[in-house]
Amino acid sequence: MNTPPPPRTSSRSLRVAAFTSVVLLLLAGCSGAGDDSRLDTGAGAAQRAGAAGLRIALITHAGKDDAFWERVRKGAEAAAAKDGIELTYANDPDSTGQAQLVRDAIGDRVDGIAVTLAKPAAMKAPVAAARAAGIPVVGLNSGIDAWKSQGVLQYFGQDEIVAGAAVGDKLNGLKVKHALCVIHERGNVALEARCAGVKKTFGGETENLYVEGTDPEAVDAVLTARLRQDSDIDEVVTLGAQFALDAVDSVQAAGSRARVATFDLNDDLVKAIRSGSVQFAVDQQPYLQGYLAVDSLWLYRTNGNISGGGVAPVLTGPAFVTRTNVASVAKFAAAGTR
Repeated sequence: MNTPPPPRTSSRSLRVAAFTSVVLLLLAGCSGAGDDSRLDTGAGAAQRAGAAGLRIALITHAGKDDAFWERVRKGAEAAAAKDGIELTYANDPDSTGQAQLVRDAIGDRVDGIAVTLAKPAAMKAPVAAARAAGIPVVGLNSGIDAWKSQGVLQYFGQDEIVAGAAVGDKLNGLKVKHALCVIHERGNVALEARCAGVKKTFGGETENLYVEGTDPEAVDAVLTARLRQDSDIDEVVTLGAQFALDAVDSVQAAGSRARVATFDLNDDLVKAIRSGSVQFAVDQQPYLQGYLAVDSLWLYRTNGNISGGGVAPVLTGPAFVTRTNVASVAKFAAAGTR
C-alpha cells in the first residue's frame, strides 16, 4: 500500500494498453461456487466473455513513481498477458479523482474493474454504479473491512490488523519498550489498521506519529524532532519501504538509539535488511495482489469462478523478511516483483 505524492499520473479518460510479457504463476484458492445473481448474463457480455481480449481496468490510489505500486502493476500486466486481456491502468491518490476514474471505466464499458479501497466511503457510489452496469468489481490492497459490504466480488490483500498484531508480537520478542508507528497518510484505513494491530499485541508503549508522506523533507524533520524529544523511543515502525530508509537517516540525525522496522519491501530495503540498518520488513506481496486481481476477473468472466467463495478474502501476507531469510527474496526484489 502506500502512499502517494499528490499529482495524478493518468488522465481521467482511460486508455487501453496491451502487454506482452508472459509469466506462469501457480494460483491457489480459486473456488467455483458463486452467486449466479452477480453474473452479467447479457448477450453482449457473454459474447465478450467467450472471446479473447476481455477489457479490464485496474484503478488504484497510487501516486507518481511509487515503487510499491509498480510491483502491483507488474503483477497485473503478467496476468493480463497470460489471459489475453486488454489491461488499462489508472491511478489517482485523491479519492475523488480515483472515484471518477472508476466512473470513466464504467463509461468505457469495460468487462471488469479491479480497485483499491483505501478510502471506502469515496468508492461506495462508483462501485455500486459498476455493479448496476453489470460490471464485476474486485478489490485489492486496501479495504479488507469494506469490500463485502460494498458488494465487491472478491478481495486480494493483507489483513492489516493481523499483520500489525504480528509485528507487535515480534517487537515483544525483541524486548522493545516504546514503539513509534509512523502514519504517512491520514484517513488511509489500511495504514491506521496496521498501527492499531501493533498496539493490540505489543506490550510496551505504542505512539502514532502522523507525517505528510508526500514531502520527504517534512517527514525527516518531524521524525527527527520527535526522536530528539524522547530518548525512550527504541523502535520506529514505518508503513512503507521508502519511509523506513528515511527513518534510518532520522535516527542517525537525532542521535537516537531506536531501531527501524517496516511494512513493505523493495530492492533498497532488502539491502538495508542485509546490512542490519533495518531489522525486518512485512511483505504483503504486491505483485501477487495485482496478478490475482486481474486473473480472478478473467476466471470469473470465462468460468464463473470466485476466489474465496465471495465470503472470505484471499490473503497475500503477512510474510516477514529478516536478515536470516532475505537472501531468498533478494533476486525477486531486484527484478521488481517483490
